[in-house]
Amino acid sequence: MKRASTSATRVFVYGTLLSGEPNHHLLRGARLVGLARTQPRFTLYDYGAFPALASRGKHDVEGEVYEVDARMLAELDRLEGHPRFYERTSIALDGAGRVEAYLFPKGRLAGRPIIESGCWRRHLQERKPW
Repeated sequence: MKRASTSATRVFVYGTLLSGEPNHHLLRGARLVGLARTQPRFTLYDYGAFPALASRGKHDVEGEVYEVDARMLAELDRLEGHPRFYERTSIALDGAGRVEAYLFPKGRLAGRPIIESGCWRRHLQERKPW
C-alpha cells in the first residue's frame, strides 16, 4: 500500500485565490505563510474576471503564500487548468525563496490591459464604476 505524501507545497496566489476573494474557499485548511511579492520580473494582466501572471516582465506582483498538501494542490491545478490554461511553475519571491505559482502564456495576453500596480485588489477597486 502506498502512503499519501504529507509534504507541503508553498503556493503564491495573486488573484481570485487571495483571502476574501471568490476562490479562496479552495484554500480552506491551508496554512497562510504570509504576504509576499515576486521579484520585479513579471507582468500582471487583467483577463476580465481574473488576473493572469506572465514571466519576463518588469513589475513585482503582490500576493499571499500558502502551504498546501497534495490533495489541495491537485484541486488548485484543476481550478487553474494546469497545464493547458495556466502552467504551475516554480518562481522566486522577493526575499522569500521559491514557491509554485500559476503563470499564463504571454502569447495569449496580447491586447490585455496590464495591471501596473501589480496588485489585483487595488486594480479591482480602481476599475469599479462609482
